Amino acid sequence: MTSQTRIPTLDIARFTHPKSPEDRDAFVAELGNAYREWGFAGIRNHGIPQDQIDRAYDVFQRYFALPDATKRQYHVAGGGGARGYTPFGVETAKGAQYHDLKEFWHIGREIPRDHHCADVMQANLWPAEIPEFRDVGYGLYQALDALGAQVLAALALHIGLPEDYFVDKTDYGNSILRPIHYPPITTPDIPNVRAGAHEDINLITLLVGASAAGLEVKSRTGEWVPFTSDADTIVVNIGDMLQRLTNHVYPSTTHRVVNPPGELARQPRYSTPFFLHPNPDFLIDVLDSCVTPDNPSRYPEAITAQGYLEERLREIKLK
Repeated sequence: MTSQTRIPTLDIARFTHPKSPEDRDAFVAELGNAYREWGFAGIRNHGIPQDQIDRAYDVFQRYFALPDATKRQYHVAGGGGARGYTPFGVETAKGAQYHDLKEFWHIGREIPRDHHCADVMQANLWPAEIPEFRDVGYGLYQALDALGAQVLAALALHIGLPEDYFVDKTDYGNSILRPIHYPPITTPDIPNVRAGAHEDINLITLLVGASAAGLEVKSRTGEWVPFTSDADTIVVNIGDMLQRLTNHVYPSTTHRVVNPPGELARQPRYSTPFFLHPNPDFLIDVLDSCVTPDNPSRYPEAITAQGYLEERLREIKLK
């Protein structure tokens, strides 16, 4: 096996439409073991049509192609990048010297404005210049939210929790769909990687369309392993909130997006991660089933998801 195939890709239809209870159980075991080892896995047969993904990428690319002044109309000053547009040179990986080479947009969950979490979950912005952005963008948000719920159900079973454990912990989760544009790199001396080495904040991240080279995952031995998925595969990785909840049974793995060599750097790269978050008032408290004599609790104090998010956003200069 080459290093590029060491991170497994699994068929989630074995969980959602199993041929037998035994095969479903085997899928849960394989998925759980993949995440224990890597914190990353590829998911195929996920049920999201390729034309839906392609439509979304087309809409997002058209937005990023708009004039800079037009895009900046949707930048919320002081909003921490929670909704709308974030221009180049703002986000910085924790502890990094240089900012990342990217611009992005955030789509959040649509909730009633009288919802008890409305103060921390702002209303979405939608670019008037691209009328279909809302339906296409939020359609992809909902599809990835549903797929993420299936992955979480399997992960719950693997650590001895009920299959529906996460349902009422994420039903108004502060999840984010983030279309990203990494522009062509035109000078050889830019020190920045496209996205610096980092871990994700949330429960799990689903990355759709990670087909361009550049994503690298740090193995347990400290080796950077390239992970370029097939077009029909969604990459799903563990975030810090799930690592904390499971007392590091599921590790949140360091990853980065590196600049490709030579002419490849002169091509733009687009990427759309979905950051699946719990409800803002969910208390992240280490699960009893993940505490053993060999793995004593690393987090004696619980913290709300919102409190943890705010702490981390300050570290990456978005708050």
